[in-house]
Amino acid sequence: MNLLELLQKSLVKMDLGNGNKFQIIEELLDVAVANGQVSNRELALKDLIEREQYLSTGFENGLAVPHAKTEAVREMVLVFGLNQAGIEFDSLDGKPTRFVFLLLSPVNTSGPHIQILALLARNFQNVQIVDKLKQVTSEDELFSVFQEFK
Repeated sequence: MNLLELLQKSLVKMDLGNGNKFQIIEELLDVAVANGQVSNRELALKDLIEREQYLSTGFENGLAVPHAKTEAVREMVLVFGLNQAGIEFDSLDGKPTRFVFLLLSPVNTSGPHIQILALLARNFQNVQIVDKLKQVTSEDELFSVFQEFK
């Protein structure tokens, strides 16, 4: 699965806020709602928060991927938020999170959901990609780096 098949520029927030991880999740969810990707905001938020409370989705190298399967979407939705200063997200490495992908999938979707999670985790282990992402200042630069994801 290709990251750019899911991610559109209208689903990117280059100036993600500095709130706690639940506020960040809401901020990104609101981007999806504003773009007509979510039919029921409250249900999607409930599912995301339940998943996040079960186990933090803050990984390493500045990556967080809050995700949930929910009846609030008909197809997979991916939203990206960038905070170059870094925010607290209870990450595995204890370091600030800069790159947040919010992933929502229909309840009956397993394979593609796991494929996107694996794609993100794999690419964020690549120091060169992470270094490039730390330097982006525009959506065009961001999408240029995302094209390198394999």
